[in-house]
Amino acid sequence: MVVFSGGMTSHASDFMRALLIEDTVDLGSAITARLRGDGHAVEWLTDGAHASQRIKEDAFDLIILDLMLPNMSGTDLLKLMRSLRIKTPVLVITARGEIGDKIDLLDIGADDYLVKPFDLRELEARMRAVVRRHSGTSTSKLELGDVTIDIAAQFVIVSGKRAELTRREFRLLELLVLNLERVVPRERLMDQLFGYENAVNPNALELYVSRIRRRLKPSKLRIETVWGIGYVAKIDDAKTDLH
Repeated sequence: MVVFSGGMTSHASDFMRALLIEDTVDLGSAITARLRGDGHAVEWLTDGAHASQRIKEDAFDLIILDLMLPNMSGTDLLKLMRSLRIKTPVLVITARGEIGDKIDLLDIGADDYLVKPFDLRELEARMRAVVRRHSGTSTSKLELGDVTIDIAAQFVIVSGKRAELTRREFRLLELLVLNLERVVPRERLMDQLFGYENAVNPNALELYVSRIRRRLKPSKLRIETVWGIGYVAKIDDAKTDLH
């Protein structure tokens, strides 16, 4: 059984007032429709200069920020926000090529980022995690069989014991379990994990998957390889403990 607690499905307590700054019409429309459909209040802007004025006028729970914007880039907008001591959490959405210049988004003030393309469910989960981290709470928990994953606090409990994962291992596990029973293409995982790096060992993803598998070994949660495509997370309900 999979239990999403602390807002992994939409509840009144998860209501957010979000500012989306994205100039791609199709993507902006899709995000806005999805979030409004889940009960959030979303204001959508497509111009960086306009957004720079808007963030000074009103308070939001979260800002979803594209980097490539007309009149003022997302990077400059983020720097401006932090220089003005505007502490609103910022989730950056960006194309792989846009972060290939080694800009450290976290250092300039981003709270998290997603590399395009992404699943809207992943966007929502990261939104909740970012807001909860910002507010000091940690209730975004996924319970998958005998594994508990706290997205906000970023820790994993496997069969009652805490599993030590690096930040990148945790991010990979999160991407897979948010798509439980669905194959996640290798290219998409590479983009999300290594999108800001110019040179990555072609075997790096397999290495991280192998490490996570070792940590999950006592549990019913499995990561399976779909050859030629990617990986899928599954819960093996048939597994029994052997002594």
